[in-house]
Amino acid sequence: MAKPLTRTQALQNRAFLKALRRTGNIRLAARETGLKYGTVQHRRSAHPAFAQAWDAALAFAQARFHETGRHGPSASKQAATPHRTSGGEPVVVRRNDGKLQMRAAQPGKLTRECEQAFLAALSATANVRLSAGAAGASVAAFYRRRRQNPAFAREMRLALQTGYERLEMALLEGWSPASHQDDAWRHNAPPPIPPMTANQALQLLYLHQKEARLLAEPDHIKRRKGESREAHSFRLSAMYEARLQRDREAFELAEAARRARGEPGYWSEAPPVLPDLAQVTGWSKADAGKAAHHEGVALFGGWRVGDLEGEG
Repeated sequence: MAKPLTRTQALQNRAFLKALRRTGNIRLAARETGLKYGTVQHRRSAHPAFAQAWDAALAFAQARFHETGRHGPSASKQAATPHRTSGGEPVVVRRNDGKLQMRAAQPGKLTRECEQAFLAALSATANVRLSAGAAGASVAAFYRRRRQNPAFAREMRLALQTGYERLEMALLEGWSPASHQDDAWRHNAPPPIPPMTANQALQLLYLHQKEARLLAEPDHIKRRKGESREAHSFRLSAMYEARLQRDREAFELAEAARRARGEPGYWSEAPPVLPDLAQVTGWSKADAGKAAHHEGVALFGGWRVGDLEGEG
């Protein structure tokens, strides 16, 4: 696991992402924030949350550029971009009867580069509409390709799955206290308290006492609007049973893992530690008149077998 970023590094990353969303140029954004290109690339490879935010910033920048190009003076040059065909390129199409045919592409159609740009943006944002904007095409065009092309449908599904997993990882990393994503207010002087009377101050203290000083009731167990007491009690009981069931499952999984490793279970007692039997060297010291034990004669409980037969 990578070493958590310091607050200074987190602020540098935030400024870099802001410049990247505006420019869409990695080297220019690093230069504007005073960072080296290798430094930001190293942070991108070590921190999944920063990598996801990086790709999302590029997708936002591309979507804005394409939106500006459609409404700006460069709209007439849209067909000349790598995402659009200029006309005459060989493409494989499916005719109405279901057969495949090689044809010359019409001008302004989506290219394979456009599809790849859409899939790359989708793997970073998990947002179909934003990814279509980053590729410079409409959402309907990609949905139509998904219906017509099973291979593109597969890649679109995998890209969406990848984007969801990356967003999930970034969210989990953002919950860490070392992420410094939401602590900017703690590093600044608090604003002055607005003028209020003593009665107003006491009212505020009363309203926020449970939240600030005591243990506040979590939102998921609070009584919902319009919920009866019986329904509220039943919901809390069901949540408690579900939590116990999860705990039992976790315990059983841990016990199964211990057994697989050959370790004793949580409730099983440790086996007794037996002394080395070589330490038993002779007769019991209870009767000092007995002769010393001969090494070639077997002992039974500290007695010679012959002595036991003689007594019988």
